[in-house]
Amino acid sequence: MNTSSANTSSSSLERGRPVFSISPFTMLDFPDRTACILWFAGCNMRCGYCYNPEIVFGKGKLSWGDVQEFLLSRMGLLEGVVFSGGECTIHPQIIPFAREVKKMGFEVKIDTNGSRPDVLETLIQENLVDFVALDFKGMTGNYWKITRSDLFKSFEKSLEILLDSSIRFEVRTTVHPDLLDYQDLKEMENWLREKGFSGTYYLQHFRGDKKTIGELGESKMQGVKIESGVWRN
Repeated sequence: MNTSSANTSSSSLERGRPVFSISPFTMLDFPDRTACILWFAGCNMRCGYCYNPEIVFGKGKLSWGDVQEFLLSRMGLLEGVVFSGGECTIHPQIIPFAREVKKMGFEVKIDTNGSRPDVLETLIQENLVDFVALDFKGMTGNYWKITRSDLFKSFEKSLEILLDSSIRFEVRTTVHPDLLDYQDLKEMENWLREKGFSGTYYLQHFRGDKKTIGELGESKMQGVKIESGVWRN
């Protein structure tokens, strides 16, 4: 790494408070790992079913120094750190954060909507990520309706980057009948298969028991799981 790049990384690491809060322990969010979650503030999408409006619209409260202090207290107790949000990849600090987390001996998982393929590619090239959860919001025809963004092509590029890598990853979709119906889901499944994806595709059943960004009614759809193109109730 050249001196200019090193100085930029150091500056990004020390600048700002991108993290909204920390969940100190989870056994559900990082497959086969005990982990904590760093919730990065802000997002470049406005999905109506999002249950983290306080994070999406809020401001970060924690700096790298705060995160580092917490992680030092969990050495030997946790195996991984989840970078989530909001959308963690919109922050310039994510790459220097990941570098430091890896130096401390933790594995890194990224939860992302795929809108920053350049950041994802850098993380992979520098061996800074061990697992990725990629949110598949919908096909081009209803992407704006669901996300209030025009970022499908960026998501597609992120998927292609992951398919060309050796990184473990999963694809997941949140389902609400006001936004996606059965035919939409079949189209999404077929598209993934055509792209060459043969991993696990999770459908997350929307739950209306938390405050969300949009005003969606209770979902009546049953959660299902698609694995290697097979629908499972």
